[in-house]
Amino acid sequence: MLDDLERAIAKQVRSFARELQFDMSGRKLALDSLWINVMDKGAVHTPHIHPHSVISGTYYVTVPPRSGAIRFEDPRLGLMMAAPPRKPSARSENRSFVDVPPKPGMLLLWESWLRHGVEPNGAALAKRISVSFNYRTD
Repeated sequence: MLDDLERAIAKQVRSFARELQFDMSGRKLALDSLWINVMDKGAVHTPHIHPHSVISGTYYVTVPPRSGAIRFEDPRLGLMMAAPPRKPSARSENRSFVDVPPKPGMLLLWESWLRHGVEPNGAALAKRISVSFNYRTD
């Protein structure tokens, strides 16, 4: 079953890389690491990046209600010293943070330099389970 998931993810990663218009110059993307996340109630994953990787992502297996969104941070945030705060109704491309509430079966991909974290799991009893991974260039 994990092999099937890995093949499905690899296909989407190749498509994503084409969409990003990477100049691979004969190199290929290779799965570098893959791990399972089990988040109990109250668990949080602080904001971070994935150094030495090109594309990162998460596949959501179990997502109970109120189990926390993944939050992406505008990479320019540290340079916006005098910028006024954004309106709560601002379009997603103008926000400092974009929250994506996951759903079971959802696959999210992003460039590894994009800072992200997971909001606290507020689910009463259930665990949130996901599979995360990184791809590098060979």
